[in-house]
Amino acid sequence: MEFYSAIPPLLVQFIMTVAFSFVVGLEFRTYHQANKYKLNFGSTRTFVLIGVFGFILYSLDASKQLFAVGLFLLGSFLLMFYWRLSANGQLSMFSTLLALLIYLMGPIASVFPSWFLVLFAVVLILILSEKTLIHHFSDQLANEEIVTLAKFLIISGVILPLLPDQPIAALLPVTYYRVWFAVLIVSGFSYLSYLVNTYFFKNRSLMITGFLGGLYSSTAATVVISRQANGLNSASGRNVSPALIMATTMMYIRLLAIIFVFDRSLAMQLLTPFSVIIVLSLITITGLLTLKKQASHVQEASEVKHPLELTTAILFAALFMVFAFLTNYVTSQYGSHGLKFLAMIVGFTDIDPFILSLLSGKFAVTDSAIVSAIMLASGSNNLLKAAYAVVLARNRSVLFAVVWLGILFVTSFLYVYPFCSKNLVSLGRGCNDALAHYLTILNLSV
Repeated sequence: MEFYSAIPPLLVQFIMTVAFSFVVGLEFRTYHQANKYKLNFGSTRTFVLIGVFGFILYSLDASKQLFAVGLFLLGSFLLMFYWRLSANGQLSMFSTLLALLIYLMGPIASVFPSWFLVLFAVVLILILSEKTLIHHFSDQLANEEIVTLAKFLIISGVILPLLPDQPIAALLPVTYYRVWFAVLIVSGFSYLSYLVNTYFFKNRSLMITGFLGGLYSSTAATVVISRQANGLNSASGRNVSPALIMATTMMYIRLLAIIFVFDRSLAMQLLTPFSVIIVLSLITITGLLTLKKQASHVQEASEVKHPLELTTAILFAALFMVFAFLTNYVTSQYGSHGLKFLAMIVGFTDIDPFILSLLSGKFAVTDSAIVSAIMLASGSNNLLKAAYAVVLARNRSVLFAVVWLGILFVTSFLYVYPFCSKNLVSLGRGCNDALAHYLTILNLSV
């Protein structure tokens, strides 16, 4: 460190300018050789000279007028070079623009931190070396995806900062900002899983559909998998139940991540029950796949609808406010017991707006009541998915998944109402005692 601090900063900046100009020049030479371009204004040495030229002119004059004149002269020469390319039918400005960027290497080394210069050079090298990959990606990317990305940028970068962080109304204890922030979080999770599902796993198996579809929407994934299972024979349908369980498992992971973003204390309270459900579900999936390892992979033909339509975002925001209003009314009139009952009913609809309204608003209930409501909503939502699986699949391939979803509902219910489990145990003991007494009477009569 002492040796490095003794080196003059100007020398360090000059060496870095020369080194990175040289490396980019090497890649530029390889780029031209690979693409068999005949016309070229230079390669490695030319790039080094352009980089040194920009560095010297930038350092000589504090007013930067010499640097501006040099930029004008270099741009003029590159413009004449581009006209020569155009005369020979080559209309690309890539080489000329790259040379101008190398001219900026010296000022970047002088003004910005060294990590930014490294990043700048790496980006140039990747642009040169990954031409085929970039072209392939642009060819594969559908035009509507660019529009969708623009919509997401509008949602996150334009609408969200403009919304005030103040309550909407007395009966809606949530703010404009929190409503749209919830829309952004859910849309972000759905959008990411959609992109991965669409562009990286086009020919996906049922397990991949359950894994990625569960991050998008476990209910939608259940519908897709159950429809695909309809009409499958016993050999082809062996992976249906593991895929359905995987979709629900990813729902719990997604909910835990979203809750952690909004309220860490609630997330920590839900960490234990959710983790138990996730671990047991993964063990169950592993056991099923181990028993049925000879199963063939069924490719999914159905497509999940695009997650990021603005109408969908507006509908989600509307549902968010409706559930916030209902939650506020129920908690103010009936307290935590009313909230739990509402949670069980909401589980048969879309639970995300309800859960996020609980996390974003200020209601007259304790954190433990909110945790119970989330457990009940997610549990009853499993019953909805079990019903979808039975109705849409209409065969035995979903039987184990339906049973497991029912077990998850019972587990969630008993977690919220532990006295019910005690009553069930007492009822079982009472039945055993009654049966034993009845058998005793029969023996005496004989």
